Amino acid sequence: QVQLVERGGGLVQTGGSLKLSCAASGRTFSSGAMGWFRQASGKEREFVAAITWSTGTGYLTYYTDSVKGRFTFSRDSAKNTVYLQMNSLKPEDTAVYYCAGARDPLYYSTAYLHPPSYNYWGQGTQVTVSS
Repeated sequence: QVQLVERGGGLVQTGGSLKLSCAASGRTFSSGAMGWFRQASGKEREFVAAITWSTGTGYLTYYTDSVKGRFTFSRDSAKNTVYLQMNSLKPEDTAVYYCAGARDPLYYSTAYLHPPSYNYWGQGTQVTVSS
């Protein structure tokens, strides 16, 4: 059984930092895409960042415009864990953050942007940024 377990959420002041982790078990995602999504109260789940894989380019990282320069998505294949380092946090970053894993590398299109492209999801971790 595949499980994704997120950790690292919490309450932080504007301008602060948090580092989320997502540990996978039951399957390795070394060649599958991984993503972070978030869902604010009353809103739809939205794309935050993704890492895709191809034999030609290796790992590529993508970010939604609102987090570029502030968030960094990284992975530790040996630990089967991915991380989302979040700096310069803003109140609009407040949401439940979800880790997602795909069996497919998702390198060939913008499928990494869309939740249905992912096969596995974590339970979510709350991030609250106070003003």
